[in-house]
Amino acid sequence: MKRRLQKKYIILILGYSVVLLLIPYVLDYRAKSAQVKHGLQQPRCPDLENTIALWNNGDKSGNTTDTIEDVVNRSHSKTHIYLHATWRTGSSFLGELFNQHPDVFYLYEPMWNMWQALYPGDAGSLQGAVRDMMNSLFRCDFSVLKLYAGSSNISTSFIFGWKTNKVICSEPLCSAYKKHEVGLIQGEVCSKCTAKDIKELERECKKYPVVVIKDVRVLDMGVLVPLMRDPSLNLQIVQLFRDPRAVHNSRLKSKLALVKESIQVLRSKKQTDKYKRLLVPNNRVNRAESYVASAMELICDNWLNDMLLVMNAPPWLKRNYMRVRYEDLVMHPVEELQRLYRFSNLTSSPALEKFVLNMTHGQGYSSDKPFLISSRDAKEAIFAWRERLNVEQINYVESYCNEVMRQLGYPKRNVDKT
Repeated sequence: MKRRLQKKYIILILGYSVVLLLIPYVLDYRAKSAQVKHGLQQPRCPDLENTIALWNNGDKSGNTTDTIEDVVNRSHSKTHIYLHATWRTGSSFLGELFNQHPDVFYLYEPMWNMWQALYPGDAGSLQGAVRDMMNSLFRCDFSVLKLYAGSSNISTSFIFGWKTNKVICSEPLCSAYKKHEVGLIQGEVCSKCTAKDIKELERECKKYPVVVIKDVRVLDMGVLVPLMRDPSLNLQIVQLFRDPRAVHNSRLKSKLALVKESIQVLRSKKQTDKYKRLLVPNNRVNRAESYVASAMELICDNWLNDMLLVMNAPPWLKRNYMRVRYEDLVMHPVEELQRLYRFSNLTSSPALEKFVLNMTHGQGYSSDKPFLISSRDAKEAIFAWRERLNVEQINYVESYCNEVMRQLGYPKRNVDKT
């Protein structure tokens, strides 16, 4: 009799425990059902949801339209443009189109020093510092560079790609060139210029109506949301995309120069099993190629996050955002140049249009120095990956960049492993 009672008690206890465990799931299911019933969608990912929420930060009404005062302030303030790109997408060429304009103060990859100084820090943990540095640089405060230069004595012969920078190599800082004259700066000529104190460069920066920063170290555009919301900064974003297969091909060609930063990207904050897997080289014989190839997967993920972010952004951001495909830029250079300048409140000229035509109608795909800006054959630059990548490499990129390619209009080649 006692054993039967014990069994009954055990069964009752187990049943009660099961009911307690089921209650949270039932409540959660009801909540989800109510959301579906009322047409509410589940967030695609927590990071994206948190970033989108920032658009309405401080606006309790949820109204995302600009006030008349905001529009007036933005239209009359100094323009700041960030060229948002990743490695080997043609961003140096895009930046050169701004470097050549007489009304632009151009900064070439100013965050490079930070990444070198903080290596092997992962890319994700550096994003906040990158944003803060950008905020200072846009306001012509270059003292922040001293934190990562290893010296408090910084001159013009150290920063912003100085040997090819039109402001640094032109009057009044140097007599080698004139800012209004269009043409590539020769490094050996500019290297003879006398180095100037950073304070003189800051004074020059404040004279220009447009300041442009080109860099490749902002992984996720969501990092820039606080700067985009600042009406005094009037930040505009030009994001450059390129066929992932062409990017992969170019990265492999420059793998030794990119391996350190590829490892930093792979160590970024998204420490899921997927990205931990990418940190283990598939090819132990050629680790550099393995790291550079694996980083492409994370790059495509970040591209897709940026697309979703813009898709869900308020109207004022969409007006301050421009998407550019490298293929369109080099195949239709004059039209794209005019579109870029209109967006940036800049005026084109016959000399600038002739320059961009000459830069895209050169000989061959690239020089022996892949990071050197030079005149190239646009069609060969676009389609070189078809000849240089094998079937396995093409299928690999197309598989993990599938959605990005679809969104950007890059058709698959449909090659089989034979």
